[in-house]
Amino acid sequence: MFEVIIGLEVHVQLNTNSKLFCSCATSFGEQPNTNVCPTCLGLPGALPVLNKEAVHKAIMLGTALKAQINQKSVFNRKNYFYPDLPNGYQISQFEVPVVGLGQLVIDFADGRQKTIGVTRAHLENDAGKSIHAGSDSHVDLNRAGTPLLEIVSEPDMRSSEEALLYLKKLHSIVRYLGISDANMQEGSFRCDVNVSIRPKGDTNLYTRCEIKNMNSFKFIEKAIAYEVNRHIEAWEDGIHSTEIVQETRLFDPERGETRSMRGKEDAADYRYFPDPDLLPVIIPDEMLKQYSQIPELPDEKKERFVKDFGLKEYDASVITASLEMAKYFDEMMAEGINAKNAVTWLTVELLARLKEGAGVEDSIIDAKTLATLVKRIEDNTISGKAAKEVLDYLIENESTNIDATVEKLGLKQVSDDGALLAIIDAILEANEDKVAEYKSGKDKLFGFFVGQTMKESKGSANPAKVNDLLKQRLS
Repeated sequence: MFEVIIGLEVHVQLNTNSKLFCSCATSFGEQPNTNVCPTCLGLPGALPVLNKEAVHKAIMLGTALKAQINQKSVFNRKNYFYPDLPNGYQISQFEVPVVGLGQLVIDFADGRQKTIGVTRAHLENDAGKSIHAGSDSHVDLNRAGTPLLEIVSEPDMRSSEEALLYLKKLHSIVRYLGISDANMQEGSFRCDVNVSIRPKGDTNLYTRCEIKNMNSFKFIEKAIAYEVNRHIEAWEDGIHSTEIVQETRLFDPERGETRSMRGKEDAADYRYFPDPDLLPVIIPDEMLKQYSQIPELPDEKKERFVKDFGLKEYDASVITASLEMAKYFDEMMAEGINAKNAVTWLTVELLARLKEGAGVEDSIIDAKTLATLVKRIEDNTISGKAAKEVLDYLIENESTNIDATVEKLGLKQVSDDGALLAIIDAILEANEDKVAEYKSGKDKLFGFFVGQTMKESKGSANPAKVNDLLKQRLS
């Protein structure tokens, strides 16, 4: 039996307006090689100047991870050759990063928790992008110099489940802090996955392989599964030392397998040394205090929803997993509706009607509109069944006018005693035999009278009123 050892290096692209060491824009999707200047092109004589806002965002994340913030940190040159790395080195932090030891707590579906250690979070500039088309290769340097915050975990994860819980929690925290859009498709949130195994009970760490540049939770899970099986087979065949070498691998999603990319360098291979063009980063006490002010995080918001609104832990977890969903729920509750009803209509009814992969932020139905629909149920204007029809109509017709739709569809509940009594009396008169049976002890027939009344009113009768009036007439 083997134990899986997983450590993650997550690269978060910070949403600053300009790059880490120059004033070039960081906007995505521009024409290739237009957001560039002598500094990010690595031209001789061009000097880097640190982006203060990137330091601000790093401190925010460090605060969220309960990490040590180093008020003095140093930038180093990390030397290696990439065709899309103009300088021939990356400016990164090595010995003293801006964010030191921290932690992140992951939550399992059954209520268990586990603390994953965070080794460091350091600032560095991104490389450009190589584009391969047949026998031709092109380089786009728009991304070169974009500020990255690399969050390195301890090798504390023991399964792909734990790795995904860690990544999703970190992704959520980054979004809540507002330091990155964390768009995985655009590469704003990507990770390198380090995988190794060891016999159960062994405390040594054996050769690890790094799966590079993963930007899909689904593919990360598949890549880990493949790599773990590859390692286990090598151990069982007795060829671990020759088959498993320290290397960087890529995941092929079409084949569902990892492939060797290059040998994995050790720190010494990068020939780190302090960047002579950059002074140490000094964070004064006043700046540290100011930058440590952060928004409400997912765990804090979840605790508030449970305490203030009486939500179940599970419901609060579902709602706070997404920043947009949490904001949506908060806006619904500001309209003064019942929390239980808000949860049902948000997480069950609305989400079920959205296209696959869409979130509440993509819905035509905003929080105030959905809250108004819930209000109309609570004030007995419409029934819950009718509300579903209203919601369907609104989505199909891209409308947000609740009251006009209720009128248009004729779904307003009848609560007028006179109108309901007229229907009830006609039904009782037409079913005198059943009335007699009910009065002789056949209580189940009450449901028959309710059903007939609702049918006659075409579903517009207020069920509670119908029950009360029928009891009066039948008593």
